[in-house]
Amino acid sequence: MAKIRVTKEFNFEIAHALWNYDGPCANIHGHSYRMFVTVIGSPIMDDNNPKNGMVIDFGDLKRIINGQIVDPMDHAIVLNSKAIVGSEFSNNQMFKKQHLVNYQPTCENMVVDFVERIQKNLPNHIKLHSLKLHETATSFAEWYAEDNHQ
Repeated sequence: MAKIRVTKEFNFEIAHALWNYDGPCANIHGHSYRMFVTVIGSPIMDDNNPKNGMVIDFGDLKRIINGQIVDPMDHAIVLNSKAIVGSEFSNNQMFKKQHLVNYQPTCENMVVDFVERIQKNLPNHIKLHSLKLHETATSFAEWYAEDNHQ
C-alpha cells in the first residue's frame, strides 16, 4: 500500500524571552509562528469507513494540533522556569497564559516539545513525518522522523 504524506499549516502568536541569553531576545518579545505538521500513512481503503481514501481527516489532525499546541500556546508567554525564580514573574497575575517550561524556549526546543505532544496523540496507524516551525518569515527549525530514528 502506498505511503502518503499529509501536511496541515497552523498559525499562532507566542511571546517569549531567552533566559541568560547575550542578545536582544533576552527581553520579552513575540513572534507570529507558522507551523507545518506532516504525517505519513496509508490511505484507508474501506468503502464502509467514512474516512475512506484518507490518511487522516484534516479535521482530526486540526483537533489534535489545536488541542495540544495552538489553543494552550496561542497568545501565551513562554519562559524557562529558571528565569522566574525569585523574579516578579513568579506570582505575576498579569499573564493569564503563562507557560513555564524546563527548557530554553527557542524555536528549536519548542519543535522538540511540540513533536512529543503530537506523537502522543496521533492514531497508531499514523506517524509524524516532519514538523517545521517558522519563528519569522525567514527563520525556522525543522524536525524529521528519519533524522531521529522514529
